Amino acid sequence: MKLLRLGETGSEKPALIDNENKYRDLSSIIVDLNPHSLNFETLEKIKSIDVSKLPELDSNLRIGACVSNPSKFIGIGLNFKDHAEEQNLPIPKEPIIFSKFTSCITGPNDPIIIPKVSSHTDWEVELGFVIGKKAINVSLDKALDHVLGFFLVNDVSERNYQKNKGLTWDKGKGFDTFGPIGPFIVTKDELPDFQKLNMFLDVNGKRMQTGNTEQMIFDIKTLVSYMSSCMSLHPGDICCTGTPPGVGENMKPPYFLKGGEEVVLGIDKLGQQKHKVVPYKD
Repeated sequence: MKLLRLGETGSEKPALIDNENKYRDLSSIIVDLNPHSLNFETLEKIKSIDVSKLPELDSNLRIGACVSNPSKFIGIGLNFKDHAEEQNLPIPKEPIIFSKFTSCITGPNDPIIIPKVSSHTDWEVELGFVIGKKAINVSLDKALDHVLGFFLVNDVSERNYQKNKGLTWDKGKGFDTFGPIGPFIVTKDELPDFQKLNMFLDVNGKRMQTGNTEQMIFDIKTLVSYMSSCMSLHPGDICCTGTPPGVGENMKPPYFLKGGEEVVLGIDKLGQQKHKVVPYKD
């Protein structure tokens, strides 16, 4: 099942993509794709109906963020060995956890706005997942039972604020527009090979990042189990799981987004994002 949100910012409707690639309105079934509805009971309810009888939505509508108002947006740092190596940092022995402020979330084709204070805005293509069942201290063998589905993320990052403005990464990860997610969620049952997906990111048509989710140091089940030992995970909580090498910070010379660029990224079976980068304006 592919789930998404369509419409202008603040007025999105929940929808699914049917077998004919038509957008079907789920508003009669659920109000939104949010912590109240992103659970396995909702999936079973949708599976029980004839989706061909749901109203069709215009395919030209804006695609919004695929999850609305999650209680948490968690990030995992340095989760690809070759990315850690390009940063000249040791390979983590445990997952590195940080938070992206939920106010950074935007749609998959919305603009990325360079912060007023920034001269080091960077990109990161990542696999995201959403929790569908509460998780507290779950074991490795039960961890995937709590994952509802997967989606594409651009973990946009301001490197100076991430690394040089204190001891935590959070402030460099949470600027407005720094969390594009979507275009859609693919439910776990339809993506059994989530740990073998190709990833890419281009800036102005030039390939910057390539990778595969099999290269993760800590796989999805390990991340869910580990995070659930640090905090309770709730339906609708989202996580981005690390990026392959090729970020702008580690180019020679470093290359950061200034405004005017086009950033395109994608992951197998999870669609693509396309962003215009724009400078901040008062």
